[in-house]
Amino acid sequence: MTSLAGQAWFKDPALTRVFALLNADGGEGRIVGGAVRNSLMGLPVSDIDMATTLPPQTVIERAAAARIKAVPTGVAHGTVTLVLEGRPFEVTTLRRDVETDGRRAQVAFGTDWQVDAERRDLTINALYAKADGEVIDLVGGLPDIETKTVRFIGNAATRIAEDYLRILRFFRFFAYYGSGRPDADGLRAAAAARSNLKSLSAERVWSETKKLLSAPDPGRALLWMRQAGILTEVLPETEKWGIDLVPALIATERGLGWSPEPLLRLAGIVPPDAERLAKLAVRLRLANAEAAYLNAWAKSPDIRDDKSVAALDQLLYRHGSEGIIVRLKLALALARGKAELDFEEMARTARLSKLLDRATNWKKPVFGLSGADVIAAGIEAGPRVGELLADIENQWIEGNFIDDRATLLARLKDLTK
Repeated sequence: MTSLAGQAWFKDPALTRVFALLNADGGEGRIVGGAVRNSLMGLPVSDIDMATTLPPQTVIERAAAARIKAVPTGVAHGTVTLVLEGRPFEVTTLRRDVETDGRRAQVAFGTDWQVDAERRDLTINALYAKADGEVIDLVGGLPDIETKTVRFIGNAATRIAEDYLRILRFFRFFAYYGSGRPDADGLRAAAAARSNLKSLSAERVWSETKKLLSAPDPGRALLWMRQAGILTEVLPETEKWGIDLVPALIATERGLGWSPEPLLRLAGIVPPDAERLAKLAVRLRLANAEAAYLNAWAKSPDIRDDKSVAALDQLLYRHGSEGIIVRLKLALALARGKAELDFEEMARTARLSKLLDRATNWKKPVFGLSGADVIAAGIEAGPRVGELLADIENQWIEGNFIDDRATLLARLKDLTK
């Protein structure tokens, strides 16, 4: 018998209380999904989701009687969130799909664990754990955990037709948990249904794509998405640009201890074309900060490895550091990818590393003059004020920001005699 009883997280008193609440008076609750999967794969467990035979209103009533906070986060779909000691436990009543259209489903509540398991997407996501720790596998998930196989439950095409977002989820879970090649049936079904991704909301598509790009190594998943025509469906900007930089970028992240950045990885597979990226941001409804990140990168100058530190400082002042840092990170990854067999690239890597360190730690200097200073020097308010200020600032930048306020005022005085 496979059991989670010995796992430290499983002994949490708050979880014990949730089990007691759901299992009283003929009800039954089980842990389902990610917590079970991750625990069996030796990965960290964070959120704990529960499935129950109890209707959502009964869960709410029992929580009130036990003085446990219950939040009706999705009662229409059977979900109530119980909050104990500041921790959420999402509890969902067993369900079956009554009607689906590829985007959303109408569900009916039930008490049949087999039916509930079979309506889920992937075998590794449909494992249950009872209150005593016993793992219940109704769809063949345990063997797939052992072999790191990401496989749809039952007929892959049918599962995808229930919610076309499962196309992207298939590759996302492959990126995190899969090994070798993707499941052939799943790959064929995903490729055949890829045009239906257009029927989904942009927010859902970008959210799932961003999660995939956040995986420790999304390279293999992106490769198979590209071969199946799915990456072009979601990110047509990659079609003529390619994903060749991804392996080197992942290796660089690991070698230098960079945290995975989904937007940096996105920048690695799309062209630095501000106009196209603006359209991408609108199409996928990126957050303002995400769109600004891509725009800053696209509009920043390309940085050669032989750029002097002083010249880099001037570019950082004029263009900001965010986009330049992205440029340097991608250039460094490319150079590191070639450096193993090329001494010139090794030297380039060292120079780019120095520039990246400078850009990462750069603090923008403060220009010591303002328009008020120019007016105080006797220049009438108008375009001439800005022209003089820009002229002095340009000299200050080209002088590597050395001149202090007194020097700048003296220069202003000379220009206004």
